[in-house]
Amino acid sequence: MKGCACRAGLALLLAALGASVTGVAAGAVTPLKATLIVPGDDPRLERSRIERHFLGHTDGPANDGLQVALEESEFELQAVDAAVALTSQPADNLAAARTAAQAAEKAGAAVLLTDLPTDWTLAVADAVKIPVLNIGNPADSLREQDCRARLFHILPSERMRADALAQTLVSRKWSKLLLLVGQSAQDQLRSATVQASIKRYGLQVVATKPFKLSGDPRERDLANPLLLTAGSTYDAVWVVDSDGEFARSLPYRTVLPRPVVGDAGLVPVAWHAQFERFGAPQVSRRFAKAAGRPMTANDWAAWMAGKALVAAAIAAPKGPAAQWAQAMAKTPIDGSKGTSLTFRPWDGQLRQTMLLTDGQGVISQAPIEGLLHPTNVLDTLGADAPEKKCKVTR
Repeated sequence: MKGCACRAGLALLLAALGASVTGVAAGAVTPLKATLIVPGDDPRLERSRIERHFLGHTDGPANDGLQVALEESEFELQAVDAAVALTSQPADNLAAARTAAQAAEKAGAAVLLTDLPTDWTLAVADAVKIPVLNIGNPADSLREQDCRARLFHILPSERMRADALAQTLVSRKWSKLLLLVGQSAQDQLRSATVQASIKRYGLQVVATKPFKLSGDPRERDLANPLLLTAGSTYDAVWVVDSDGEFARSLPYRTVLPRPVVGDAGLVPVAWHAQFERFGAPQVSRRFAKAAGRPMTANDWAAWMAGKALVAAAIAAPKGPAAQWAQAMAKTPIDGSKGTSLTFRPWDGQLRQTMLLTDGQGVISQAPIEGLLHPTNVLDTLGADAPEKKCKVTR
C-alpha cells in the first residue's frame, strides 16, 4: 500500500510538472486574435423560421461552425506552436457594429469575422485596417461596386448560386424558363442577378410573373401556383423568393409537370449535410455532434472561416498581423469539396464548388463536368476577372 501511495504521489508530481511546462509553452505562443461580430437579435434565428427550415437559409449561430473548426485543428496548431484566440461580440445596430470592430482592433485582433447585414458589413470594413471575413452575407454588391480591399467572403455570392443553377439547367437541356419573382426589394435585386446568369449561359425566359403572399382576398390569385404557371410552355420554373414561404409551396403544383428550381425544388447551396464525397460526411458528423443539428451552408462558411484562421496561424505561427493577413489571403484551404479553395484577388470571394440539392440529398455539383475556363473552372461561378466591377487593389 505504501509503495502504491508513493507511486501515486510521483504520478501527481509528474503531472503537475507537465502541466507547468505546458502552461509555459502555451504562454509563449502569440495567438492570432479574431473577433466575430454578429447581430444581437438576429431575425434569421427566430424560432418559427428555423423550424420551417427553408433551403439555403441559416439554422443557427455562426459561432457553432467556427468552434468546430478550431477544436478539430488543435493538434495542427500545437505542432507548430501556434494558436487562435476567438471572441464573439453581438451588436444591436450599425453604429454598435462599427464600435465593436474598432474596439476589437484596438484590443489586438488581427482578423474580424462578420455575419451581418450589408450596410453593417461595410461599416465594419471601413472602420478598421485589418482583414474582415464575411461569413454569412451573399450580397453581390459587397463583391462588386461596394467591395473593399481587406474584405473577404466565404459564403457564395448570389451570382455564384445563380450561375451554378444556370449551368445545371444547361447540362439537362432545360433551356426555356418561367421566372416567378417576389415583390420585395431583395427579390427584385436577386431577380436581376438571376437574369444575368440566364443570359450568360444562353437560357431563355419565356415569361416573368410576379407573385405575392397576402392576407387580402382580392390578392389571392397572386399566390396561386396554377394561375401563375398557366399560359406558357417551359422546361422549368425558376422561383426567386428570399423569404421562402411561397417557394416551398410550388413544387408539384405547377400546371405543366415541370421541375421547380431556385429557392425551392432544386436549390444551389454551399453545403448540404448529405454530401457524401471528399470527407464531407466526417465534417457533417463532427458538426452535428457538436451543435446538435445538421450542417447548413452558413455553418460550412463559418467552419471555413475557422479553417482560414488556422491556415494563417500555421503559415505564420508568430505573426505579425501583416503576415497573418497575407497568409489568410493566399493560403489554399481544404473545404472537403474535392479541391483546394482560394480567395479571388479581384473581389475577395472564396472560389468553391457549389452543390445542387432538393433538401434530401445532393443531386449534382457545379461547375458542371466538361465546362472549360482559361485558368480555373471555379471562376465560371460568379464574376470572372474580365467582368469584375470591384476597382480596389488587394
